[in-house]
Parts: sequence; structure tokens; C-alpha cells
Amino acid sequence: MLAKNLISDVVTAARSSEKGRKILNSMDVYRVSHLPVVDDGRYLGLVSDKFIYDLNLLNQPIGQEIEKLDTTHVHEEQHIFEVGILMYKLKLSVMPVLEATHTYLGAITLYDLARRFARYFSLQEPGGVVVLEVNETDYSLSQISQIIESNDTRVLSFFMNKLPGTHTLELVLKLDKEELSPVIQAFMRYDYNVKGIYLDHSMLNDLYQDRYDQFMKFMNI
Repeated sequence: MLAKNLISDVVTAARSSEKGRKILNSMDVYRVSHLPVVDDGRYLGLVSDKFIYDLNLLNQPIGQEIEKLDTTHVHEEQHIFEVGILMYKLKLSVMPVLEATHTYLGAITLYDLARRFARYFSLQEPGGVVVLEVNETDYSLSQISQIIESNDTRVLSFFMNKLPGTHTLELVLKLDKEELSPVIQAFMRYDYNVKGIYLDHSMLNDLYQDRYDQFMKFMNI
């Protein structure tokens, strides 16, 4: 998925001649805190609500402070991951998209990005989610996939997050079934730390009862 395919069909750019108050009203309508400033197809920068308040531009055209605008942008062929990372790092609610010649094409909103991510990673598909914690040195995607697929289940999407200050990886697995008891039990047999399970509560109760019964049998030996 490329930036040009993520452009909002709702958000319109501001002009440098517009006063801060009008731009803030537009931000309220679009439910964003940033807007691109564009004159005749030429991208001038990104204005934020904070910028308008800090420079007291409520009743002044933002063009009088145009050189102070943030010129952050992405190009039309950049991948959705690059767009997401940049918006996250810079805490932007809107990302301008430019052609190779720097002509303004449109803007991507945080809402558009989140909606596309949900579709891109099958988050709206039926199924359950399993969260594992593994040590970096023990991580094997092939083994995890084998465990899942050997229980007649498929991985729809996969996320990895290294926990800060540790050698521990958090793995989030979206699977294509809601009945995940066999998969969870298999992970436990392989000594995986199952940190979280998101599925029907009745299934979880059966799983916990099974683990409790096994523990009681062990205590009776």
C-alpha cells in the first residue's frame, strides 16, 4: 500500500491568505490538529493548532509566518509503513503527500491510516488473537507457524515488539479461528509464555479448567 492510495477524499488544504481562526474551524470539522498549507498546488508547509495559538495568528493570515511552518511530507510512492512511522514519531494527525516534482497531491489523516492498517492486517476478519512472550534467542517464526498450522489454524497477521530494556519479544498473532484452545495448549506444551488470549470467554474457561485439572493430578502424585 502506497501513500498515494491513502489520500483522504475529505480533507482540503488551507491557503496562506487564510486567518488562523478559519483554519482552526476547518481542523474542528475534519477532527485533526494539522492542515497542509497550499497555494496554487505548491506545498508551503504544515500548520498546527499549536502553531496558530503560539504565534497569536487567530485574526492574522498564517502567511505572515510562512517561513516558520514545518515542511514535513511524504512522496506518493512511499509505503504505508514509512508513512505510519513518520506520523507516529512526529505526532502528526495529517501527512501531506507530494509528487516527485513536489506538487501537492493531498493529505493522509491518522484515521485513514488506522483504517487501512485494520484492513491491511486482517484485523476485521473473524478470529482470535494470541500474545506470546519469548526470549530473543528462543524466537523462531518457523516453529511458531508450525505449531499453529499443525492445529489446522492459519496466521492472518503478525506483529513483533521488543520490550524496552529487555531481551524479550512480544508477539501478537491474529489467527483465523476463534476456537484456539488446541493452539494455546500446544504453545504451553512447547513452554511458550502465553501472555494474552482474546477469544470467547467460554473457551477460556474450558482451557483454564483443563490446566487446573492437570495441576491437581500433578499435586496428587
